[in-house]
Amino acid sequence: MSLPALYAEFFKIGLFSIGGGLATLPFLYKLADKYDWLTGEMVGNMLALAQSAPGAIGVNISALAGFQCAGIAGAFAAALGLVSPSVVIIVLVARAFRAFKENALVQAAFSGLRPAAAGLLAAAAFGAIRLSVYDGAAPSWRECLKLRECALFALVFALLRSCKWHPAAYVALAGAAGILLGL
Repeated sequence: MSLPALYAEFFKIGLFSIGGGLATLPFLYKLADKYDWLTGEMVGNMLALAQSAPGAIGVNISALAGFQCAGIAGAFAAALGLVSPSVVIIVLVARAFRAFKENALVQAAFSGLRPAAAGLLAAAAFGAIRLSVYDGAAPSWRECLKLRECALFALVFALLRSCKWHPAAYVALAGAAGILLGL
């Protein structure tokens, strides 16, 4: 894939992924269906890495995907493509918002964007959970759930609800458990 084509693909993702980095996941899964250099499993691994690394999740994932496709230049093209629509839109909205912030249509549009962003984030969450604990290629329906991964998910979820540790502690704990359990 050429760098301009990679930039264009991620520009489209950046244009429509309202709600932040996790909202890019449904688009990335579609990209994985479209091209052979990216798979759904790779997107899941990129998500895990992007969430563990400092910086914006969407930019991290796009850079990883771009790197997978075309090396360092691909990482820059994909990340730039993802953030370009936001920069343009923010500049335009900032200029227009002062004049129209009391307009009922503008307020209604923002009210409509909130559920869309929530839907994209929910789809990303369910996709990440499915990728982590479900194996659709299992030989029987009884083996579809990855039991060790489900147990780790439940443990981390319970710890998140009951303990007030730093998020890095959960990442380190889950990474160590993955190594020890051979996940």
